[in-house]
Amino acid sequence: MDLGTIWFILWGVLWAVYFLLDGFDFGIGTIMPFFAKSDAEKRIMYNAMGPFWDGNEVWLITAGGVTFAAFPRTYAIMFSGLYTPLMLLLFALIVRGVSFEFRSKVESAGWRKIWDTCNFLGSFLPALLLGVAFANIFKGLPLDQDGIFHGNLFTLLNPYGLAGGILFVLLFVHHGALWLAYKSTGDMKSRAMALAGKVWPIMAAVIVLFLIFSFGATQLFANYLAHPALFIILLVPVVGLLLTYLYRLQGRALAAWAASAVLIGGTALFGVMGIFPALLPSSLNPAWSVTIANSSSSPMTLAIMLGVALVFVPVVIIYQIWSLHTFRHPVTEKDLEYEEAY
Repeated sequence: MDLGTIWFILWGVLWAVYFLLDGFDFGIGTIMPFFAKSDAEKRIMYNAMGPFWDGNEVWLITAGGVTFAAFPRTYAIMFSGLYTPLMLLLFALIVRGVSFEFRSKVESAGWRKIWDTCNFLGSFLPALLLGVAFANIFKGLPLDQDGIFHGNLFTLLNPYGLAGGILFVLLFVHHGALWLAYKSTGDMKSRAMALAGKVWPIMAAVIVLFLIFSFGATQLFANYLAHPALFIILLVPVVGLLLTYLYRLQGRALAAWAASAVLIGGTALFGVMGIFPALLPSSLNPAWSVTIANSSSSPMTLAIMLGVALVFVPVVIIYQIWSLHTFRHPVTEKDLEYEEAY
């Protein structure tokens, strides 16, 4: 396997890891205005995300950094052609990050409501925008032979792109509800599990419809039909989907969340492997697609990067495991008395 292919796989894995980690933050922030019955419950939801959200976003920086260093032409075209949605994503993430720190700076219900709204928008919009962006990548972007994007924001808001956005929102809401069930107790835990149960059949239906839509609107299945053994990748999200249902019925919130992580990661990898060896397929002419061959860095750069990744990615994984283990206990109202609590 050549270095370009190795980095393509790592590129897909890093995006998948980002989705499954930051996805539960986005999900909790999205449901907060409709789920929380009191300010105390909102604070529990903030603290369910608090120790993790910034660490989770390290994976976004890593995925973006890999795109820049390993596939610079892909990075240049992506950040020029998808400039508007990516800037909206960036501003939404900034506002969301500020909301965690600013919400309790002033003892005012109006002040807290402003930052709660910012947290909601900073959670819902990235989920929607990421879904729209990746669905359009799977579908193919209107790129010419020079990699110039012939379209605008409204070009991306096509039916398939919006379907991808809705799918991501549902995946993350379900994921977030299960994490909240794991991190809360009593009535709040029961309601979070019930919410996950209500979202599951809708999410499952949208997944099936999206796959059917993908068969007609994209070339995602071309690689799989050419290499039927690759269909085993599709089993990953299917198993994750079924296990989330079974574990939730058993009341095992953490196991259901882990299965949901498998579902999200498997869904992302299924799409990425469907466009291989392209990173940005062209809908105007497949020959104009941005691929591993025409966008990767030099072999020396890829080799040096691989060495760096083999050292530092495990460090990030160890930190993530330590963080999840250290803050594994459920958040209660008593925890809100601590000075460091959100």
